[in-house]
Amino acid sequence: MIYIGVTGWGDHDSLYSSGVAARDKLMEYAAHFPVVEVDSSFYAIQPKRNVEKWVADTPPTFQFIVKAYQGMTGHQRGDIPFETKDAMFEAFLQSIEPFKESNKLAMVLFQFPPWFDCNKDNVSYIRWCKEKMKDTRVGLEFRNQSWFSEPFREQTLTFMEVEGWIHSICDEPQAGKGSIPTVLYPTDKERTLVRLHGRNVHGWTKAVSGKDWREVRYLYDYNEQELLEWKRNLESIKDSTKDIYVLFNNNSGGHAADNAKRMIEMLELEYEGLAPKQLDLF
Repeated sequence: MIYIGVTGWGDHDSLYSSGVAARDKLMEYAAHFPVVEVDSSFYAIQPKRNVEKWVADTPPTFQFIVKAYQGMTGHQRGDIPFETKDAMFEAFLQSIEPFKESNKLAMVLFQFPPWFDCNKDNVSYIRWCKEKMKDTRVGLEFRNQSWFSEPFREQTLTFMEVEGWIHSICDEPQAGKGSIPTVLYPTDKERTLVRLHGRNVHGWTKAVSGKDWREVRYLYDYNEQELLEWKRNLESIKDSTKDIYVLFNNNSGGHAADNAKRMIEMLELEYEGLAPKQLDLF
């Protein structure tokens, strides 16, 4: 089955009735899509009460893809706010327990930064992360081109298969070593992740400080031809993996939700068990 959604649920105005409170947006989101990426977990390990609310706000079959905390993936500058790395991983595992207990956790996504290149130390660290995550399903996404360069491509894919990592296949601007190509190769027979970041080459490479960098980088609207290309891509791998989770991350201009809905139409997908849609009476 192909499950399509977007990253986060707060920034997609086209989905929500007027005046909906931020705390109620996930309930409305779940009437449109069967899966969502939790990105707040990247910035801070979430309190259990938050996760329990998200679980309660969604239908029984709804799925979450949770981004690993930035201290776990090496994005965080300076010291981590935990006594040890072991304590950090344990705190993260405790925070996602409600997702697991409700059978709503599709996977935890480890997205490593552009400076995390293919070398022996980083391979060892990935192995260590897998060990710390215990029996949790984990996805792996790189942002450094070296992992899929000619000398390492096959080794990288074999490593993911052997170590039990779900491949996060990406569509993103081809902008040098800080981006990766689209590699249509599922490494897990049960689950595969696809994340579409847009193709804004200028925004991907432009140096922007502060929070504005996300607004620049992910400003993109997939056209019909590009969506058809991805329809074919998804159909080409669907026999190699049971479930495919597709997330549109081109949020900056409000295009992600519309692109995701169009992809659902193209694939002629119908999801059962979505939340009831809100009635807009006025």
